[in-house]
Amino acid sequence: MTLQWVAVATFLYAEIGLILIFCLPFIPPQRWQKIFSFNVWGKIATFWNKAFLTIIVLLIVLFLDAVREVRKYASTPAIEKNSASRPSAYEHIHMKLFRSQRNLYISGFSLFFWLVLRRLVTLITQLAKELSNKGVLKSQAENTNEAARKFMQENEKLKRVLKRYGKEEEHILEAENKKLLEDQEKLKTELKKTSDGNCVRVQKRKSVIVYAVMLHWCS
Repeated sequence: MTLQWVAVATFLYAEIGLILIFCLPFIPPQRWQKIFSFNVWGKIATFWNKAFLTIIVLLIVLFLDAVREVRKYASTPAIEKNSASRPSAYEHIHMKLFRSQRNLYISGFSLFFWLVLRRLVTLITQLAKELSNKGVLKSQAENTNEAARKFMQENEKLKRVLKRYGKEEEHILEAENKKLLEDQEKLKTELKKTSDGNCVRVQKRKSVIVYAVMLHWCS
């Protein structure tokens, strides 16, 4: 394996390791968000897009070169021609075909995992932001529920006070009505007594007048 393919294979193993680390269930997205927000990544971010596109271009070139090699050594006429000239050419061609196919898989999977890794980092960042927004919305909802509960309690207290005040006012009105009725009964009694006294006086005056008239007639 040449140096370039050793580098591509190492890059592929590193990609697989990073993807497995990102997929660990006990590391939350918020932790990755904190790691991604380090100052080091902020400095690298300016070169990140250029490096990403450069690596994609290199992997595509290596992938196309591996495809060319596979098509070259997989052709049956070339194998028959070479095998007729030398007996060991058939094994040599198949060995090169195997290497070209290996390089094709390495470059292809490296390109695929590089795109997956970029998408995975983006999704983890978005998920961390959504979870943060969810926590903020949850705290706001809890505060709103707490305020609504306090408002309901104050409303219940106000209803109780108004109800108590209404009962007290009702008792006061009943007492006043009762007092008015009692005063009315007293006035009726006094009026009755007054009317009875007047009748007695009138009858006495009538008796005196009749007695005087009788005396006058007898004299």
